[in-house]
Amino acid sequence: QLQASGGGLVQPGGSLRLSCAASGRTFSAYHMGWFRQAPGKEREFVAFINWNGRSTYYADSVKGRFTCSRDNAKNTAYLQMNSLKPEDTAVYYCAAETSSWSSNSYYRESFYDYWGQGTEVTVSS
Repeated sequence: QLQASGGGLVQPGGSLRLSCAASGRTFSAYHMGWFRQAPGKEREFVAFINWNGRSTYYADSVKGRFTCSRDNAKNTAYLQMNSLKPEDTAVYYCAAETSSWSSNSYYRESFYDYWGQGTEVTVSS
């Protein structure tokens, strides 16, 4: 089970840190993905971190502003979001998968078997 939290209302230029807590399974075996869905739009890939944290990938729209990390001892993954823009407004989801990942898989929703419930982020003045 995945539980995303940390969303809220923030002004443009501000920061938020999302958390994704996992329970019931061996968290360190899971690769983690972050996705978001803005109102009226399809869900899209945001970021990926592999099981040991050594590989991370980001959507071009968030590269340089968002950072993925994880603490396997706490069974938690994080998405640090800086320099937030109004277009970052969305419901953010974390997802997990144990299968081997590749450059053609980590950004696809279909790669992930487990999903959290989403946490809402609103960037507005």
